[in-house]
Amino acid sequence: MPLTIGTKAPAFSLPATDGREISLDGLKGRKVVLYFYPKDDTSGCTLEAQNFQALRNEFAAAGTEIIGVSPDPLKSHDKFRAKYGLDFALASDEAKTMLNAYGVWVEKSMYGRRYMGVERTTVLIDREGNIAQVWNKVKVPGHALEVLKAAKSLGE
Repeated sequence: MPLTIGTKAPAFSLPATDGREISLDGLKGRKVVLYFYPKDDTSGCTLEAQNFQALRNEFAAAGTEIIGVSPDPLKSHDKFRAKYGLDFALASDEAKTMLNAYGVWVEKSMYGRRYMGVERTTVLIDREGNIAQVWNKVKVPGHALEVLKAAKSLGE
């Protein structure tokens, strides 16, 4: 079911880097960028993470937390964060519960082969836990800046 702007974001609770447990309830009162990506340490996912990291201070100034979500295990997330100096949380959804709830675990096709995977998607959630904006089938160049502008436009 596609996400609808203005509706409550699907609840979640996932293990994340730094030994944190991240949940929608725990983020209430803050704006949140959830960016869903296919795999740690691949070219597109690395560039996307680096672009969000480069704007990290501006997101923080806008009162917005960045959380990357993929089906990779925490051990992989820890290596990925350390390798690229990422200082925002990466959540692990190995069971794909959240990925399914947000509609980003989809059938994909490459070279005629069909398989299940994460469709690169970003969701901006407002301070009340409602979906403020959704970007589907994200193209990485310029995306993090576009998300930052949307987060700033939500106001403090």
